[in-house]
Amino acid sequence: MTPPAVPSVWKLTKLTLLAEGIGGSVWRAVDSDGRTSVVKRLSPQAPPDAPQALAWLRWRDGAGAIRLLDAEGDWQWLEDAGRRTLTSVLDVEGDAAATRIAADVLGALHALSDRPAGGLQTMEDRFAALRLEADNQGGLFSEAAGLAAGLMSEGVLIRPLHGDLHHDNILHGPRGWLAIDPHGVLGDPAYDAANLLYNPVERLDLRTDPERAQRLARTLAPAVGRPAQAILAWGFCHACLSAAWHLEDENREEAARSLEVAQAIRRTLEV
Repeated sequence: MTPPAVPSVWKLTKLTLLAEGIGGSVWRAVDSDGRTSVVKRLSPQAPPDAPQALAWLRWRDGAGAIRLLDAEGDWQWLEDAGRRTLTSVLDVEGDAAATRIAADVLGALHALSDRPAGGLQTMEDRFAALRLEADNQGGLFSEAAGLAAGLMSEGVLIRPLHGDLHHDNILHGPRGWLAIDPHGVLGDPAYDAANLLYNPVERLDLRTDPERAQRLARTLAPAVGRPAQAILAWGFCHACLSAAWHLEDENREEAARSLEVAQAIRRTLEV
């Protein structure tokens, strides 16, 4: 791909393509001081939560996450979080080591902040697809929709959430382990931990292991200040939500895998 014409005010050169997908493209670049950074250009098919992601990054202001350096139209200029992913830790050192790092990152992301957070997606909006499948199909979708509604009404102090924390969204670089690619959600802190139960997506053996789900929930619970059982409950709801999203995309194969994860986590809730 020909290097794009990034906003000239950023004075970036030597762009190297890192990733390209339906939602947009990402490059590593060099600034006028010789430091590397990352630029992202959203495509017209990008998910509609880009404004919420930017709002969350501005709110977090680099605490546990990459810094947003600037944004202009469809362009985002971001701190370079590094090249080593949490997936590489899992592959070399194992799931327990990766989970401990994830817990540390969650703790940093959920540290109290006196900065106001606005413009984030509500949990009610986020779970719209699940409610639709509950109406259409019932079954696990109805069970998850009912559980999610109950969790939302518990009166838990809601907080700004990353919303999509997983093993390829946690990178190591000069500032240590940082989160990238947030969705920007306002909700129960347990939901931020629950997404890790669903990952990594290529390891169905881990994702469908109820004992592993329990181990992760117990390890991650202190980082978000919520009981392990709440993380497991949200993990079940999120897996069903992911299945609903895959059905929206007519990807029945991935939807079936998501429901396998949901069924595995559901077994932990029956104990």
